[in-house]
Amino acid sequence: MNPLDFQYLADMLKTRSGLILTGDKGYLVESRLLPIARKRGLATLDGLVGALRRKDELLIREVVEAMTTNESFFFRDNTPFDTFKAHVLPRLLESRADSKRIRIWSAAASTGQEPYSLAMLLSEHKAQLAGWRVEIVGTDISSEVLLRARAGLYTQFEVQRGLPIQLLVKYFKKEGDQWRIAPEIRSMVQFREYNLLDSFNSLGRCDVVYCRNVLIYFDQPTKANVLDRLADTMPEDGMLFLGAAETVLGLTNRFRPVKDRRGLYEVAPTTRP
Repeated sequence: MNPLDFQYLADMLKTRSGLILTGDKGYLVESRLLPIARKRGLATLDGLVGALRRKDELLIREVVEAMTTNESFFFRDNTPFDTFKAHVLPRLLESRADSKRIRIWSAAASTGQEPYSLAMLLSEHKAQLAGWRVEIVGTDISSEVLLRARAGLYTQFEVQRGLPIQLLVKYFKKEGDQWRIAPEIRSMVQFREYNLLDSFNSLGRCDVVYCRNVLIYFDQPTKANVLDRLADTMPEDGMLFLGAAETVLGLTNRFRPVKDRRGLYEVAPTTRP
């Protein structure tokens, strides 16, 4: 791809999704966009960019979805789920004892493994949560991955990545060579198409937000803007989970790290508007 076309693609992706595409990502561009080009009967990526320049909105959407789709697997990295179970859930059970309502947002749900992991974790505590209203909202910019998430159907490879065997047996049913997650777990999660660059006003209040392994793709001003707007969606005791390579430090004073809880941040009470 010539430099001018690469820059056009990079600018379009940043504007549409916040994704920062650097020059060393040529391999990623080729692997994800060449199939789209060939499907359109275009021989090269330069030809694909030419079609993008003509403002083909369907093609633009397809390209953005292809470039922003990221890997996901059940109970990814373990620590954020162990921390939720040991620290966040007990705190919520105490602080929400009157309202008996918990609302969680998985802000980059991809094919659904993260919100479904949370749903299974909460289902394992259903005795403590009897009479509670628990809502999990999973969002992603890609309509294609959300179709898979709503279906709740996973390959053998996907269920072997991070999913304990006892939960596979308990919450999944074999369908041919794939596994379907149980209806009661699927019903706990609402999936919505959402771009993190857009306003969060329609999402409502969220007690806990998982926004993991997303900010690493944004530039510093976009990271700061997203974090500040996430804080606006949360109550004074709201909790935020970020990926292992992400932080709020140097970006915003709206959150502060929770001591000895890697990847967990709480709303900083002195900075709320």
